[in-house]
Amino acid sequence: MRQLRWPYWLGVLLVAATLLLLPFALSAIGTAWVRITNLAILFVFLALGLNIVVGMAGLLDLGYVAFYAVGAYTWALLASPHFDVHWPAWAILPLGAALACVAGVLLGAPTLRLRGDYLAIVTLGFGEIVRIFLNNLSAPFNITNGPKGITRIDGLSLAGIQFNASETFLGIPFTAPIKYYYVLLILLLVILIINLRLADSRIGRAWVAIREDEIAAKACGIDTRNVKLLAFAMGASFGGIAGGMFAAIQGFVSPESFVLNESIMILAMVVLGGMGNVWGVIAGAMLLSFVPELLRYTVEPIQRALFGRMLIEPEVLRMLIFGAALVLTMRFRPAGLWPEKRHKQEMSVAS
Repeated sequence: MRQLRWPYWLGVLLVAATLLLLPFALSAIGTAWVRITNLAILFVFLALGLNIVVGMAGLLDLGYVAFYAVGAYTWALLASPHFDVHWPAWAILPLGAALACVAGVLLGAPTLRLRGDYLAIVTLGFGEIVRIFLNNLSAPFNITNGPKGITRIDGLSLAGIQFNASETFLGIPFTAPIKYYYVLLILLLVILIINLRLADSRIGRAWVAIREDEIAAKACGIDTRNVKLLAFAMGASFGGIAGGMFAAIQGFVSPESFVLNESIMILAMVVLGGMGNVWGVIAGAMLLSFVPELLRYTVEPIQRALFGRMLIEPEVLRMLIFGAALVLTMRFRPAGLWPEKRHKQEMSVAS
């Protein structure tokens, strides 16, 4: 057993060292890639939250971006000149997660008897309602500033460290994106531990039982009502945390950041990576965050090198390749790239 532990801990140390040094390697290429990495981590937060609802509990949610919006606007309203309120981060972030949790319960309560397509339509409507409210709550009282959004949002500030400013420590430059990267990495570690513990807990097994057969789960004594509400609440809370950090990093939020396409993209991350598998969902989120950006920077140079001019606009070709890759993946790997064992067996039996 002792011999088996060394490779494991060596691998852990290598991964940890890679993650710690990654932002400096990326900043050598361009600061934009550090920002892209930070946004990719935020998508990991969102995908892990949606995985609880869709992957573990089997409840199709197309309005998940609403919880992202709740967290973002909570930070924006309580840390900006809009209401002239500047609360500390340690108070706003938990509050945003709590309000998103409440929104998850409000969404889950009326949908307890719905499944499949019906649940998808209701959750889609909930997401659109939240976006429309944010877009119109500027009159007669200006709460959200409507489509103009909220600007000059305070960045993260902890222990006297201003994360929106660049600093030098021991001769090493720490830009704002690099400092945010380490905060997001710590939050990711906490959320990852919570997800892994939930997956192996009685609650996680109850979610899987509901996903497999809700009637059988109820017959076995599982309180399906409360367990499903807990799935919505837990998943929403991670969306609230991601939204708060998004507002702090961007310094600006508007309803256009929380459209239906964002919910579909997050759902694609969960399905592509492997529903129910925490590590697969992380892989799916990273792939769908980085691959479109890589295509953005390579599509135009490749066309000019091959044809001497640009035949198809980079955005069009990028989304075409991206969509084709998703279709092929779902055709040949319907359970995802890194599926949960039980879900993989179900898909193989179904096919």
